[in-house]
Amino acid sequence: MKTRKVAAIVATVGLVAGLAACAPAEPAEEVGGELLVWDTGILGRTLENGDPDLENSFIDQMAAKFMEANPGVTIEVVQQGGDITANSAQFQAAAIAGDGPDIRIQYAGGPTISFADFFTDLDPLQGPEVLDNLAGVNVNREGFSADGRLLGMPYGAGNLFTVFQNHAVLEEAGLDPNDPPATWEEMLANGQQVVDNTDKNGFWVANLEGYVGAWAIAALVGGQLGESVFTQMYAGEIPVDDPAMVRAYEAFAEWGASGLTNPDAGQVSNGESTAGFVNGSSAYYLVGSWENNNMLDAFGEDGVSSFFIPTLEGSDYPAMGAGGPEIAISISETSENKELAAEFLKFLAQAENQDVFVELYQTQGSNHKDGDPSKIQNPLLRQQFEQLAQATDGVTFAFDSVMPQATIDLFYRVNAGVFLGSITPEDAVAQLKASYETEIANQ
Repeated sequence: MKTRKVAAIVATVGLVAGLAACAPAEPAEEVGGELLVWDTGILGRTLENGDPDLENSFIDQMAAKFMEANPGVTIEVVQQGGDITANSAQFQAAAIAGDGPDIRIQYAGGPTISFADFFTDLDPLQGPEVLDNLAGVNVNREGFSADGRLLGMPYGAGNLFTVFQNHAVLEEAGLDPNDPPATWEEMLANGQQVVDNTDKNGFWVANLEGYVGAWAIAALVGGQLGESVFTQMYAGEIPVDDPAMVRAYEAFAEWGASGLTNPDAGQVSNGESTAGFVNGSSAYYLVGSWENNNMLDAFGEDGVSSFFIPTLEGSDYPAMGAGGPEIAISISETSENKELAAEFLKFLAQAENQDVFVELYQTQGSNHKDGDPSKIQNPLLRQQFEQLAQATDGVTFAFDSVMPQATIDLFYRVNAGVFLGSITPEDAVAQLKASYETEIANQ
């Protein structure tokens, strides 16, 4: 784990020009003590040597600003490192041992709800004066129930699963990037045209960990069954082995076998995904809005654009996006400083501080009702918000944003296997159903 204390950071780099421009924090009364925050690179950024990248790390800036307003407080931020599964196991072990963090930052929905035993109910700690200003609160409620315990504060408007397109490659193939495909099948046909008419790949894919499958399955199943399909699965209202799941996996398997991707697509790690696309060898890249800045830096405003992952032909909900609330900030049940942790969460929730998050990262908007939309400066993010307004069928909250953590871990593995052809769509769905039933029974 990469650890750094930020007690003395306030004076460093002039505390970053953007920090000085923030509205002053309202100090909590008689605040003092220490907080340990675990993040997994969601709200934090580090330099190559592991030190905080103050110019770009939101959580470090906010910790420094909070400590400046509250001199008796010390906040230590730890980047767990590793992948999602390893991070989750590490936190669970620490929580059971009673030596985990005061605050943990993780993905919203299932990855938060799975740790219900280890997180404190935020309702009495935050209160309606904070929570009523935030969108997406219920995705972090126990059981996805409107009256369930609030296990994490949602942060940001969420990410959207997108397809980035390299304009130069599409134009070389005789395709118009201003006319994106309306269906999954049309997108693959475009990819075939790229392969037939150029020496490029139709798609750049890095699916070793199965993450690409997560984004694709969300769109393909959501288009068939609606935006709430996976929360309905969690509640037992739609079976995990619904035929729509099999159909989506069949389409995903056909894509993996199509020859339209880079040949090593099943062996390339997600950590290598950006570099593989920006080298210009492919037309399309399925990922999410978190890549907005990388895409803009690599191609410029006129060289790249994005559209939502399209649905299958004949889907009942074709005007569908996928993604949704991504970030949750939780307080550990074992924390000895819950009131101080709650004050820090209230501070993070302030509209002006969420605006710093938006302005700094440019990957999603604010989920505060008073968030400033002018802070969205990345043209790709503005484009995605325009497309969001056109997604009249809603936004599918993804399978791996909903299910228990063990089922999510399996989901990634079967996604990787289906793409490679080592697991059949039917077997993948059967495995997911069995895992879900086991995990729900053990809750």
